[in-house]
Amino acid sequence: MSATAGRIAMTAVPEETVRQLADVLGPDVEVSTRELDRLALAVDASHYLAIPQAIARPKTAKQVASAMAIAVNAGWPLTLRGGGSSLSGQAMSRGLTMDVRRNFRNFEILDGGRKVRTQPGNTIVQINAALARYGRKLGPDPASSVACTIGGLVANNSSGMTCGTTANTYRTIDSMVIVLPSGTVVDTGDPHADELLRDKEPNLVATLEHLRDELRAPDLKKDIERRYAIKNTMGYGVNSFIDFDTPAKILEHLMVGSEGTLGFVAQATFNTVPVHKKNLTGFLLFNSLDSANEALPTLVDSGADVVELIDSESIVAMGQESAALLPDGFKVNKEAVLLVEYQGDSDEQLRELSKEGLAKFQDFDLYADAEMTQDPKRRQQMWVLRNGLYTKIARNRPKGTVALLEDVAVPVPKLAGVCTDLHDLFGKHNYDGAVIFGHAKDGNIHFLVTESFADEKAMKRYELFTEDLVDLIIGEQGTLKAEHGTGRIMAPFVKRQYGDDLYQVMVQVKNACDPKNVLNPGTIIPEDDMQHLRDIKRTEDVRPVIDDCVECGYCEAVCPSQHLTTTPRQRIVLQRAIGAAQAMGDEDLVETLRNQQGYDVVDTCAVDGMCQTSCPVNINTGNLVRELRSEQASAVEKKMWEGMAHSWNLVADGAAGLGMTVAKKLPNQVVRSGLGVARKIIGTDVVPQLSAELPGGGPRRRPVIQHQPDAIFMPACIGSMFASTHPTQKGVGPALMKLAARAGVRLSVPEGISGLCCGTPWKSKGMDDGQRAMGQRLVRVLGEASDNWRLPIICDNASCTEGLIVTLRNEGVDNAQVVDAVPFVAEHIAPKLPRLHRDACAVVHPTCASTQLGINDALITLSGLVADEVRIPDGWRCCGFAGDRGLLHEELTATATADEAKSVNSIDASLYLSCNRTCELGMTRATGHNYTHVLEELAARL
Repeated sequence: MSATAGRIAMTAVPEETVRQLADVLGPDVEVSTRELDRLALAVDASHYLAIPQAIARPKTAKQVASAMAIAVNAGWPLTLRGGGSSLSGQAMSRGLTMDVRRNFRNFEILDGGRKVRTQPGNTIVQINAALARYGRKLGPDPASSVACTIGGLVANNSSGMTCGTTANTYRTIDSMVIVLPSGTVVDTGDPHADELLRDKEPNLVATLEHLRDELRAPDLKKDIERRYAIKNTMGYGVNSFIDFDTPAKILEHLMVGSEGTLGFVAQATFNTVPVHKKNLTGFLLFNSLDSANEALPTLVDSGADVVELIDSESIVAMGQESAALLPDGFKVNKEAVLLVEYQGDSDEQLRELSKEGLAKFQDFDLYADAEMTQDPKRRQQMWVLRNGLYTKIARNRPKGTVALLEDVAVPVPKLAGVCTDLHDLFGKHNYDGAVIFGHAKDGNIHFLVTESFADEKAMKRYELFTEDLVDLIIGEQGTLKAEHGTGRIMAPFVKRQYGDDLYQVMVQVKNACDPKNVLNPGTIIPEDDMQHLRDIKRTEDVRPVIDDCVECGYCEAVCPSQHLTTTPRQRIVLQRAIGAAQAMGDEDLVETLRNQQGYDVVDTCAVDGMCQTSCPVNINTGNLVRELRSEQASAVEKKMWEGMAHSWNLVADGAAGLGMTVAKKLPNQVVRSGLGVARKIIGTDVVPQLSAELPGGGPRRRPVIQHQPDAIFMPACIGSMFASTHPTQKGVGPALMKLAARAGVRLSVPEGISGLCCGTPWKSKGMDDGQRAMGQRLVRVLGEASDNWRLPIICDNASCTEGLIVTLRNEGVDNAQVVDAVPFVAEHIAPKLPRLHRDACAVVHPTCASTQLGINDALITLSGLVADEVRIPDGWRCCGFAGDRGLLHEELTATATADEAKSVNSIDASLYLSCNRTCELGMTRATGHNYTHVLEELAARL
């Protein structure tokens, strides 16, 4: 199937089965056959595509069991969907896709951090953030930790850079709650788990015990031990039968790496590992790939925690990023790099751990002296060379191609030869620019090629390359999947890797757990031997702002609308679906998707730019949404917003603040009722809704002229729209002026301040003419006030600081020194202040803008001046208030802040601080605690 055809192959919906599913799950569970929902969950990070017939978002394990029962009875394929960062096609579905990410996000830290119990919807980063205060973390550390959910972690037997085969998912799982397709739910941590299984699943238990006894024959056991001595996620983990004795524990470990084909892991408990406080990182440039591999055994034996291989093509691909690490005049030929890292808890321990390895460096065939460092900036440069490869190649890939990242593992002594042979295969099949890198310590390497899948010639090349690859790795007693999971891509080769006997064991496991073959069919156990060449998706160019997207899903975990409507990846996927439908002439689907995307794609996007902070190819999906908003806006609306730019003094410092003051004096129910009627008539994305905790209007901004000022202060207009809720202060603007005066820093507020705005309201709505008009005014007023940009310009609202930088840059002003008030105070004012009274604990909400500006450290520093302990809550993300989004769509803020609010309310704190007025309002609404600007709290204590 071609990529374009695959994108719009909307198969018929089994309506009666869907109705039955909706009835069983109940009205509070989303079940949808809407085209937008089906397409949004059709794509993962792999190069495959199949569109489900329906999607469902259950909330409990019991509901999952009910859905499974319906699927089994109807013979309806069912796929469990988590983070969708899979590279091997595990998340594809032609029937029902069940999103088990959105509603399965509870977790609990146990035994002082030595264990953690979590549902499958949390990401690795979220769990590790909660464990950090205990000095612990999860053992697996895949590169996709920001996006990979616990469900995916278990389903793929994730490992990573440091955990090897000793601290991967298989080795660190403690227990789990499993839902089988039959409806049986078993907690393997329950002492009676085996009794329950024998009672509810006698055939399954009989199969497990028979296979256990059969596989413990000496020859079979030895063969299995050899296969799993290296990283190996190919097929089912049949090592479970020789590692564990009881049916419950065998089943538990078979679920690890089963990719949603045997059952649903509703909850998992892990044994955690310690986080080391010290790191010593080395950059070793070898004369050849062979000499690098020859050094591997010595480095592994020396106790190195990390040994990462980077081949010569990788050095070339990284270009300027690698130059800072290489000797002057260096020209890449056949060299290779090993990144080596030792980890410990003290400098003394680190020296002792690394002593043996460092002594051996003189015996290596190095191009230049090895560099070892603990300096964070230098270590970061080294790791960019390793971790930046995917980003670099994905961004620079030829148009119309897909970046394919594959992984294999072989015994370490065979690694050098396999790397050489792989390079030969790249040349044989004309995969120019292909690179090899990876976890050399474990004999686990990744390679990255780009393929177009554009025609039969390209498909044939991919087929022949895959066959050669399979022959090479199996011939060296390796595994075709070391980390990424079997998926659909390698399912046709499971039998070839394991042989008939062990393959039939896997078939028996599948049949015993899922006899109707309903769960994720085609994954691990193939539908046919050519399935890896079917359902290929291609990435067509549709808009320059999103064309670089590789659909990895890294952006999703930081998106405030991820648990409400759509994510950045899904917004992009839907634009590509619209483009594909247009190319095929399916105007009905084009119209349908455009009609459906208004609320889900456009209205509920916060355009906060946080997606860009996690995107490997640096895409800000907010720019896409701004384009869509601009395209949808009428000429009248655009003229209205342009007019407001010319009369902003009447809007921000006049009508808006006055309106908030009047509304505050009226009963809130009266205000909400009146606005509710207007919202129904005019539109929910036009008329705001005001909640009771919102303040009245703030003071008007007025000029303050200083002789020979140190800086120009531009108070944000948001302070005029919303008054301060601090008990003693009148807003962040007056607080900053008070702090500056106390420290002897002269700040001038320019004439014409009441007509100035950073431009964000126009930018976020895609009103380019209005933003341009405001930008021209900013250039005129601030340029003159700052002595032609000689003086720094200070803004007191983080999002407005970021907006001001963007608007001035759009007007061609690149030499303006725009600084947020938080880092300005931290650097120029705080050192001159007296010691202040401190509360015991302050909760701090960093904002999306403060994160993008890189000022969160300054925010924490200032918070530390008024509190002995400063806490950033678990679950922190953009609050979703996003200017007016929190007024137009209260549900966006409620959803975005739910996890953080839960954490906030578990902390015994007396201060709640941030650095952006609308974010303070959003967090106040979400938590019931009064959030104020950190500068107000500083000023209050003078």
